[in-house]
Amino acid sequence: MTSRSLRLDADRVFIAAIGLAIVVLLLVFVAWPMLIIVGKSLTTKTGFGLDNYWRVFGGRKFATVTWNSFAVSTTVTVITVALAFVYSYALTRSAMPFKGAFRFLATLPVFAPSLVQGIGLIFLFGRNGLINTTFDLEIKIYGFWGIVIANVLYSLPQAVLLISTALAVADARTYEAATVLGAGPVRKFFDITLPSVKFGLLAAAFLVFTIALTDFGNPMVIGADYTVLANDIYNQVSGQMNFQLGSVVAIVLLAPALLAFQIERIANKRQFALVADRSVPLAPKKSPLFDACMFVAATLIVLPIVAVIGMVVYASFVKGWPYNLTLTLDNYLNNTAQNGYEPLVNSVLVSLIAAVIGVVTTMAAAFVIRRDQGVVGRMVNGIGLLPAAVPGMVLGLAYIFAFNKATGPFSLIYDTLLMLALCNVFHYFSQGMLTASTSLRQISSSFDEASACLGGRVVDTLRLVTLPLVMPTLLAVGIFFFMRSMVTLSGIIFLVSPGTNLAAVTVMLLDDAGATTHAAAYSTLIMLVVIGSLVLLNLVLRLLGKDAPRAAI
Repeated sequence: MTSRSLRLDADRVFIAAIGLAIVVLLLVFVAWPMLIIVGKSLTTKTGFGLDNYWRVFGGRKFATVTWNSFAVSTTVTVITVALAFVYSYALTRSAMPFKGAFRFLATLPVFAPSLVQGIGLIFLFGRNGLINTTFDLEIKIYGFWGIVIANVLYSLPQAVLLISTALAVADARTYEAATVLGAGPVRKFFDITLPSVKFGLLAAAFLVFTIALTDFGNPMVIGADYTVLANDIYNQVSGQMNFQLGSVVAIVLLAPALLAFQIERIANKRQFALVADRSVPLAPKKSPLFDACMFVAATLIVLPIVAVIGMVVYASFVKGWPYNLTLTLDNYLNNTAQNGYEPLVNSVLVSLIAAVIGVVTTMAAAFVIRRDQGVVGRMVNGIGLLPAAVPGMVLGLAYIFAFNKATGPFSLIYDTLLMLALCNVFHYFSQGMLTASTSLRQISSSFDEASACLGGRVVDTLRLVTLPLVMPTLLAVGIFFFMRSMVTLSGIIFLVSPGTNLAAVTVMLLDDAGATTHAAAYSTLIMLVVIGSLVLLNLVLRLLGKDAPRAAI
């Protein structure tokens, strides 16, 4: 056997070994916990059966809670997609000024836990809210419409990213041909623009629907007596310690999330399949009246986001909301409630651990998918997409059954920050893997061929060629895991303990205890840490002479 054959065999073994390691991790930290939660939902006092499902489905409360969830999610989806389309249209098809500022302002909700939107709305429209007290109004923000508005604000950035991407890949030649044939702006909008982004709109709709259906933070803060499925899981498990019935509700929540994920994935593929190799990017032309209209529309859409986030930041400097509005730093300097700043330090540590593990595992998965077209590569790709369809609260509950035990093979991670970091890594694993895969596909295969001709091993090509080329993506993926770990709530709400409490959970506990200004201060600090990580990323990439991959952020 020649040395070249031996090298090729060693390379195949190396790639297969990495792929199998990733498959094992995904089976252990995603598939196995989900199987356990299914088993738990079928566990009864007498053995196994569907008794828990009959108890849940037969209750009038379950029907009401399910209806509430779908009513909220549907309403949020319709409003968010409509607003996101207008906003994205303004960003991509107009020449309005300050586009960079508008893009940044629209992403503000991503920098904070979801419940921050609910807290900000209460500061504005609650019983003692600034708007109600200033203008002597009686706006009732609690309940259905409070949850809807909060979730619209929270999910808008994700919808804008998807729809603006779909609008940005338009082919200018199509519009030029329509102009030559005498089509006006309205005709081109309905005959070209809308059909060309229909799959992007569909993907955004199902993404928003999933976010609204699985959100836990906003309904907890502003929902009052209006209960949805995510809250019902929390009440069953934390309030009544009824793990079996909580598992049943979790399975019910998982089913529509899986369906929505699959439809969104198909729609995303079809959207980008419409892009031709020789497409000419569409550059918006200046039109004073149209640009002014788009500027006003974008301002009106982003203003509530700025107002809600701004109110939270303002309240963090208030001595005692709403009776003593004296500005002070006491909420930051004397924050002794809920173990002071220990949860914030814990969150930073968990986020750093998640960033490191997330970069290594997702990059390894993407590398195997690109280099192995066989069974192992397909297994990594297939199982690697599974976490994207699992709601964070469901995965967190599954981790209780699988790992949160003082005895057994996983006792070393029991009640540790590492377990929280692993939950975050595998909750967001799919997004990181897809981003890394996209970056690797942009590297020409000629590098691998040249390395092979020169006698280089695959590990040498990976170390000397591939990793340096994808370094900006690796950094961006790391920041993505760091950001999501800092702000996530639903995935870790069941896993925290007094010794491993995190910042996002502390915000919820402070708000629940009535310490709203301290909750606002904690929220502001979380946002500052996340924004600071983005600033650091951009500084590093600027030193490297690179741009941050948008998809990762």
